[in-house]
Amino acid sequence: MHFKYFNSIILLSFLTGLLNGCSNTPKSSINNSPEQEVQKQTFLAIRNVNVIPMTSENKIIKNATVIIKGDKIVSINESLPDNTKIIDGTGKWLMPGLIDMHVHNLADINFSSNYPTKGAASFTNTQDFMLLYVVNGVTTVFELSARVEHFGQRNEIIKGNVIGPRIALAALIDGGNRSGKVANTPSDGRQFVRLSKAEGYEFIKVYSHLNIETYYAIIDEAKKQGMKVIGHIPDVFKGRTEEAFISHFGMVAHAEEYSKQTDKFTDEVAHEFAQMTKENGTWLTPTLTTMEWIVNQSRSLNGVRNLQSLEYVHPLMQSKWLTSNDYNKGSNPERIAYFEQLVDFHKKLVKAFYKVGVPIVAGTDAGTSGVVWGYSLHDEIELLVEAGLTPNEALLSATRLPATWLEIDDKIGTVEVGKFADLILLDANPLNDIKNIRKISGVFVNGQWVDKIKIDSMLSDLSKRNTANKDKYDWKKRREN
Repeated sequence: MHFKYFNSIILLSFLTGLLNGCSNTPKSSINNSPEQEVQKQTFLAIRNVNVIPMTSENKIIKNATVIIKGDKIVSINESLPDNTKIIDGTGKWLMPGLIDMHVHNLADINFSSNYPTKGAASFTNTQDFMLLYVVNGVTTVFELSARVEHFGQRNEIIKGNVIGPRIALAALIDGGNRSGKVANTPSDGRQFVRLSKAEGYEFIKVYSHLNIETYYAIIDEAKKQGMKVIGHIPDVFKGRTEEAFISHFGMVAHAEEYSKQTDKFTDEVAHEFAQMTKENGTWLTPTLTTMEWIVNQSRSLNGVRNLQSLEYVHPLMQSKWLTSNDYNKGSNPERIAYFEQLVDFHKKLVKAFYKVGVPIVAGTDAGTSGVVWGYSLHDEIELLVEAGLTPNEALLSATRLPATWLEIDDKIGTVEVGKFADLILLDANPLNDIKNIRKISGVFVNGQWVDKIKIDSMLSDLSKRNTANKDKYDWKKRREN
């Protein structure tokens, strides 16, 4: 992406395939105990709570009783069954769990030279990592550079060994002289789509270095295989951006995909991009927070250094962000001014896209330097409000709309009977002030209740482990294992 915004998605996949706890770290206490397993089989009710359902009407249900059994919402405002555990929701607000539509998750990986039977050399404590999502009420994520290790993480969650979000997986296909799934001919592009389908990936991500013919072939083959397409606008389309918008190109993964297509950052250009996107039926995830962080780091690393959530990030990633940061190249006023222009233009894009009716969903590009998993989605939602969305529309972008695009809106995205119990209990109404999305009293993840006391305890434990291990990790020596 522009000015090495991402460097390459493959490198980021390597960056985020890091240890998130020592391989001998004991399982987090968030894991299910026998008592918790029994609890999941009985009824649990939140009483006297104000429900923000995020349905199309989104009529608040005041002083409601929401009953959960196992992993499902089974009733709203019906009589309590016997053996129901009660959670007092008085003065609180219940809404659907959040969905981050652009993440890059930590997973096991080998940074150094390989040999048969070696396998990974850096291992992820999956629970420690997924905790960052849980404590922020992020109950579904879209992994946009998935590897086989991410299937393993998802299976750990599904089996109940780890509590964490639902994970949708996209296979990335790029062109040029890259690594991973690289296609420079239409036939290779089609073959990689078919291979990705066979491997179990649910979506295809197109990337920046594809040539035009291969890009078209990938999208066409994805349509034949029933796989939706998200991704970048390849660099070769600059000056002819409208040609990138073809049938079945379902979502643009960054607002920056538009800004790298032009040298004019005006309202008129933003409207032109919005109109061509609307006419094609394509959606947008702006990832505003990423460009905000790029500007921040281009000026100084103090923003990263002083991040309150940095203590929950694995020490090796902390080392990378603070010692090998691609965006901090010393004082360069022209470069900083350019990035500031992009921040402003991306907000213009959001306003223009909203005005013409392009669906906007929240995504963060979590894993990019400074963009902390889970925490960054709150930042993104607040930035969408700054860009002109109402609090209700910003919350919609992180709940029902993403579920609709992922085609799982019959399962998640709203508070309704029959949906999975992926829910956030808030101390204040986020429709009045979007910053209230951070005032979390507790989270339901697939029906399992994690309250504020538990959240604080788990974060404290994680911080202590990371601090104790900080001297053991040096990004520049990662290939020595």
